[in-house]
Amino acid sequence: MLRMKDILDEKDQRLRQISKEVTFPLDPEDIKNIELMEEYLINSQIEERAEKYDLRPGMGMAAIQIGVPKRYIVIVQEVKDSFDSYIIINPKIISNSEEIIYVETGEGCLSVNRECDGIVPRYARVTIEGYDIDGNKIKIRAREELAIAFQHEIDHLNGILFIDKIDPKNPFKNIDEYRAI
Repeated sequence: MLRMKDILDEKDQRLRQISKEVTFPLDPEDIKNIELMEEYLINSQIEERAEKYDLRPGMGMAAIQIGVPKRYIVIVQEVKDSFDSYIIINPKIISNSEEIIYVETGEGCLSVNRECDGIVPRYARVTIEGYDIDGNKIKIRAREELAIAFQHEIDHLNGILFIDKIDPKNPFKNIDEYRAI
């Protein structure tokens, strides 16, 4: 089981590297990492388990956050009383809306263990292409919170943290031009 100590902190320079494309079939180690990432994300969103195992709640994780510089991400979204899991290998954003949104309460990250004031402009809708764990091509259309999660995790694969997108001189710059969610 992954723990908070297994997730790289923002000060770790490995988070700044660009992750490498993955080839198929997947390495058994990568399959195991994907399972651990998904397990962490589900457990972190179930309050009793999060408390029991001392997990910070998270919706998504990129492999680089556990020190693996490969292009795969896992996103787990709570839907009513269950979870939808998205496991994408070599994800790419192939289209996006013009509308820009931001998380009103502020974006968070398992690798950033502090409060960060400011807005992170994101596309309201994105279409992602990539592969499932068996190497089959997949396409996902995401909107709102899920779209933000995909953009956030794909940024990780490119060495970008959400805090990089907050204007340090004016953290709430252009707030009136974007929609809060």
